[in-house]
Amino acid sequence: MRIPTKLVAVAAATTFLLSLTACGSDSGAESSATCPDGRIRFGVEPYEDPAKLKPAYQTLASALQKELNCPVDLQVVADYSAEVLAMRNDELEVAQFGPLGYVFASTKADAEPVASFANAEGELTTYTAGIWVPEDSPIRSISDLAGHSLALGEVGSTSGDALPRYALKQADVPEGDVKIDYAGGHPEALLALTNGTVDAAEINSQQLATATAAGTFDPSKYRQIWKSEAIPNDPITVRGNLDPAFKRAVEDALLNLSPADVAKVGAFLDVTPPGPLVAVEHDVYRPLFELAKALHLTEEDA
Repeated sequence: MRIPTKLVAVAAATTFLLSLTACGSDSGAESSATCPDGRIRFGVEPYEDPAKLKPAYQTLASALQKELNCPVDLQVVADYSAEVLAMRNDELEVAQFGPLGYVFASTKADAEPVASFANAEGELTTYTAGIWVPEDSPIRSISDLAGHSLALGEVGSTSGDALPRYALKQADVPEGDVKIDYAGGHPEALLALTNGTVDAAEINSQQLATATAAGTFDPSKYRQIWKSEAIPNDPITVRGNLDPAFKRAVEDALLNLSPADVAKVGAFLDVTPPGPLVAVEHDVYRPLFELAKALHLTEEDA
């Protein structure tokens, strides 16, 4: 399948940024079973403002670096599709994907899930997609969205794109009857609603918790008209074509991190207080493969 010019450009930009980040590595690090090419490149999708994500993920990356005795280069990539392309092009060894992003990363970039985020009881955590309207809005259900505007996060997002569109499909609301505005991310979709530039917006449970805690969203002034089933939290993956010894080492290292190592990232994922990361397998995300099939999604939708 032909890759759109836009995605090629994004991939090129991602490659450049990754190479710049790599320049900051310890060039004296030696290759080993736990340190291929003297470094590990760790990608994260931009589900929140990168300026906020980077410090949180740097804590996790530093802990991983210590466990593996190998420099870890952290990169919050340009967008969802860029991360899939970066792993496909062997530019990332480790990456955290959203559940739907993992679908494409699995099929197109041979990404293998190894760990995800658990609560203090050691249970894999979940989140939900949602659509919200102002409290005084005449929109009472998803069926009422016809003829109105809806802010979604970003193309390729599980909760900020695919699941809300699937909900419209299930409610027999033609997408052409709803003015969909891709705001550029979960925070931007929420902002579009609070600024009154759209009639409704997707706000997932993670963004809801973050914005409510920050005082930038008051749920009492809005109403949720739709909520998805539970979605398993993001997997951290390794690239499938790497040495099995390295993949086992990464999994062991991730599962050995302390709750304190992942707490800052967990706060963005509504995992508070967090437990240690837990092992996950492909089958955990099977419903997302079925969702992609139902919506006829391809990697061009990532």
